[in-house]
Amino acid sequence: MNFGTSTLDFSILPYVEGVNPPVTKPNPAFLTDVGEQGIRDLLDRFYMALHEGPIKDIFPESKEEMKIAAQFSADFFIQICAGPKYFNQNRGAPQMRGRHAPFHITPNARLHWLVTFEEALAPIIEGKVTSEENIQSFWNYLNVFSQWMVNSKD
Repeated sequence: MNFGTSTLDFSILPYVEGVNPPVTKPNPAFLTDVGEQGIRDLLDRFYMALHEGPIKDIFPESKEEMKIAAQFSADFFIQICAGPKYFNQNRGAPQMRGRHAPFHITPNARLHWLVTFEEALAPIIEGKVTSEENIQSFWNYLNVFSQWMVNSKD
């Protein structure tokens, strides 16, 4: 893994109302390299940052509830990366659009969500835990997946 000349592209695809591009799941090697605990740590960092960020109002108020939400989210991402189906076992079929429907998710909230996720990925990138190809694959998934969650105008 050579990160000296990084090719990572964390650009954010523009949101286009009514357009839901096809989603490609991340490379399973992302989970293989990062590990289940690494995914759980990633989502914990992510949710704790969301708890302090500008879109915190669409998430649980308490840190304890955020930690629980982070673990449910980790279950989802482990499953999406070809790991065990923890989310299905604990919460049922993902149906993420339906699960997010009660929350006011705007294109601007999506941008904050993605920027926060990029920041949460930093230790994985800096630690060279997995290849740039696998990180890019994970980012590409997030970038498109997040478009599907937008359900409100700014």
